[in-house]
Formats: sequence, C-alpha cells, structure tokens
Amino acid sequence: MAVVSNPEADLRLGMLNSLLTCPHRKLGLVHPLHADLVKADPRFYVRLAAWYADHGDVRDHKEMFIVTLVTSDFPGHRDVGLAMLRELPPYQLGRVVDFIHGRKERVKVEVDAPQEGVPADAMTHKVERKAGKGKKPGKPKLAAGGTVTLTDEFGLFKNVPRSLKTEVTRYLREREADDKWFDATALQARKALKRLYALLHVKPGPRAQAVLFDEVPPEGSKLAGLKALAQADDADLQAKLIAEHDVPFRVAVGLVKAVTPAVLKALVERMSPQEVINNLDMLRKRGAFEAADLKARVEAKLDAAKTATRVSAFKAETARDAAPLPAEVKAKLDAVADSQVKARGRIARPTALLIDKSGSMSQAIEIGKRLGSLLAAVADKELFVYAFDSIAYPVEAAGPDLASWEKALTGITAGGNTSVGVGVEQLRRKKQYVEQIVVVTDEGENAEPKFVAALQKYRAEMRADPAVCFVKVTGASTQLEDECKKAGLVTDAYQFGGDYYALPNLVPLLARPSKLELLQEILEYPLPQRRAA
Repeated sequence: MAVVSNPEADLRLGMLNSLLTCPHRKLGLVHPLHADLVKADPRFYVRLAAWYADHGDVRDHKEMFIVTLVTSDFPGHRDVGLAMLRELPPYQLGRVVDFIHGRKERVKVEVDAPQEGVPADAMTHKVERKAGKGKKPGKPKLAAGGTVTLTDEFGLFKNVPRSLKTEVTRYLREREADDKWFDATALQARKALKRLYALLHVKPGPRAQAVLFDEVPPEGSKLAGLKALAQADDADLQAKLIAEHDVPFRVAVGLVKAVTPAVLKALVERMSPQEVINNLDMLRKRGAFEAADLKARVEAKLDAAKTATRVSAFKAETARDAAPLPAEVKAKLDAVADSQVKARGRIARPTALLIDKSGSMSQAIEIGKRLGSLLAAVADKELFVYAFDSIAYPVEAAGPDLASWEKALTGITAGGNTSVGVGVEQLRRKKQYVEQIVVVTDEGENAEPKFVAALQKYRAEMRADPAVCFVKVTGASTQLEDECKKAGLVTDAYQFGGDYYALPNLVPLLARPSKLELLQEILEYPLPQRRAA
C-alpha cells in the first residue's frame, strides 16, 4: 500500500524536522537554514515562528525567527517579528540586534607553529625560560609558535531597519517609565542595555543615564543596594542587603565574601526554580540539606519547578544523578522531570522505539535511553522498545525515569551488523500493533531483513500504516530515507545535533494524532500583534 506524497506538506514537515538542533548561541549556524525556510514558504514560516515562540525550546531558533522576520520584505513579516521582539528579555534582544548589525572582535589564538598566510607582524611570539629547583634560569628560548591576533566576525552586517530601532526605543522607554522594572532589568542585563542604547543611538532617560553610564544609582534603588553589597565586608550585612534589595541569585553569588547560613538562606530565596536545580550540589556542600528550614525552602522551589515555564526536564534528571543528594530531593527532581515532559503533550498512538546498537552506535544507545524515558512518561498507549543489530533485543524498563531506562539497557553495547528491519519483523511476529515507529540510527544497514521490505510486510499483515520517524545520529546518511521514498513510503527525519536538551522538541511532533493535524494547528496559529506606541 503506497502512500502518495504531498510535496507542500512534505516541505512544511521538513521545516519542523529541521528545528531539532541546539546550536548553543551560535546564530550563524542556523541563519542559512531560516533563510531557506522563509524563502520556501513565507506564509507558513511566519505561523511557524509564532507557534515556536510559544511551544519551542531552543532560544537560538526563537531569536533567528525574529531576525529573519524583521529583515524580511514579505508583507506582514516585520510587524509579527517586532511584536515577538517586545517579549524578549534584554540579553536576547541584544543578540538579535547584534546579529543584524554585525560585530567584529579581535581575538588571540594560541598556535603551535607559524601559520601559513598569517603576516609575521600579526604573530606575537612567546619567550620561555627554563627554570627548575636548584638551577639557574636558562637562556631565553623562542617558541616555535605564538599568539596570533585574528578578527572574528559575527552577524549579517546590515543596516538595522528603522522599524526595529523604533521598536527597541519603545521597549527601552517602557522600562524607563517604571523605576522598579528598569532597576531590576539593569541589575541583570546591564551590559546588554548599555549596548542597545549606544548601538542604536537612543538617548537614555535621566535614570538610565545615572544608572548605566554615570554609575551613580539613585539612593534607595536596587542598584544602590548592589553597590553597598559589593562594599560590605560583614556576611550578616550582606545577607540583609541581598534580602532587602531582592538581588538576583546569579548577581549576588559573585559578590558575597563568605557563604554563611544567613547568606545561604538569602541566596536560596533569590533563586529561580531552574537555578536551584543547577546549583543543588553547591547547596549540598554548603549544608542546605542539614538545616530543616533551608531544606524545606529548596524543596518548595523544586515543587514550583513542576509548572515553571523555563525549566528543562533533562536538566532535572541530570542534576539528580550528578551529586549524592537526599532520597527525597531526588524524588522531587523525578517529579519535576515527569511534569515538564508531560506538559508538552500526551502520545495517544501505540508507538515503537527501535534503537540501533550495531558497530559505532554508542550515541544511538545513549539517545535511546533518553528517548525511552521521554516517551514512556507521555505515552497513553503501548510503547514497544527494541535494541537491534542483526537481531532485536526487547527492552523493558521498570519505570519511565532515566535511571530505569539506563538499567534496562545495561549490557547492551554497540557491535555487530545492522538490520534495521529486524525490529519491525519482531513487531510483526509478536502481533504488536503500532501507529508510529521511531528509529534511532545512522540509516546504514547491511543485513537482512531490510527495513523497507520488513515495513511493507508489517503494513500488509497488520493492516496498519505506521508513521516513521528517523532520529539520526551524528554522521548519519540518507540511505533509509531514500529507499523509503523510492518505495512510496513517507518518513520524517530529525538530525540529532549533539544536545540531549533538544530531544523534548520531539514530543509535540509525536503527540498529534496525525502530521496533517499538527500542520493545520500551525497554519491556524494566531499571529501576535505589534503594540501601539
């Protein structure tokens, strides 16, 4: 039973598939991708941008959607991009403006030998002296290499659109109009604010001028409290100032002289749920779990993390295993991870997860552990899991948490030939009905049964038409995708970019009853409206 491909739907699904990357603040890596997407289907792209702003996780993509929209000439794109821009925190707004404007930085790079094509006057050679205990210093020795000063370029190097400057000016004036809001913003994003005023030639208001450029914060302000905190030598006074001026944790922690119990309590009060998760080992070492009131406060923050919008499920699981934490704290972290994953949607279709464990597939096994725990946590129907090389090994975990899946995959190591179809063949033999198959693989196979033949046999015998999703490891080919296309089988492919925190992006895409329903949701997604001045 061949499936007729819909080129328009395939193009849009390809856009979705491309978002499973996590470039970690390297906007230059995702810009060509977005440039191609907006050119291919500008009407769908703007809806996808609005949908991703609310449902996506990767900040680099959120920023690049805005960069692309505010520089686009397609009707309506700029207004949507500017509306989305107003919701960014200052540091992300600064990255958007910086990328459009472009920036050059002089960086020094250590080299082991003179570099071909680098002028001699650009290299600063190191002079080394050999000296040892009981020995006189030797003669200066010129190293073979040195330090090369190079220019690093970042961004598009375009004129910032006038509409963008207008919107950023409104953004800054909105914060200036509320003293507390402005002070809180300056406390956490001073450098980004200064660059926005300077780069776009926006005249700062009196308070902004005093706080950011004259460094004379008004008496009684948060900034004045921060200055007093930096000058205080007494730990108890520092704790008092942190609480009194509500100094954010990441700012306060760099200024405290000593972490006493009073200071630790003040720091915990200032932490966000994600900051608590990120710093659990530090809190443990400082004795936070030995004091009943402090431990209770930490656990309260973890309870809040279950519904917080800026908490990563995988970071909670990583924190649980990274330090010797009390059992009740680990249980709280498990609950956080479970709640955050489930918040992304429920998978209402029977699903199979096939994990390639053939030679050089160690990464696939690791991805499989995490996908297993992820899918098990949100699956309302059956989940069948097999690890395969030339034969398929059934995998059953005692629970949906990562630790259970790691235990279930104990002893399964990379090695052997590759038959991707053997997992599908096991599903057929055991009469296990599924409506979607997720395969973690490099798409290479060299043993029978082959994937396409096994899938066609499964479809005919089980009277099923399962959707197929390849999660591709680093260095994967397109072999299976090409063979499926020749056979008239529609598949999705997600290139894993090396960051496990991006994997939850799969859940909304697997949770819909059909791919067309997901596309329809995006096509009908409301566009944000640009605010009035």
